[in-house]
Amino acid sequence: MTKRQKDENLLIVIAVEQYAGKYDIPTAQAFALFRENGINALIRKHYNALHTQPLDESFNFADDVLKRRLK
Repeated sequence: MTKRQKDENLLIVIAVEQYAGKYDIPTAQAFALFRENGINALIRKHYNALHTQPLDESFNFADDVLKRRLK
């Protein structure tokens, strides 16, 4: 696994954990929601921008996308 892949995974884990905490759902449920809605792939796709931001930004990005998709 490359350093970039590890960093991408870290951004996803942080976003999932923060999402689960904010919406008071199990982490596994949050991860499933991310996977079903392509959030993990989006975080990986936008890694170049997200990794230059505070770690919370991956959560904010995911939360914004899910709000739009789950309307």
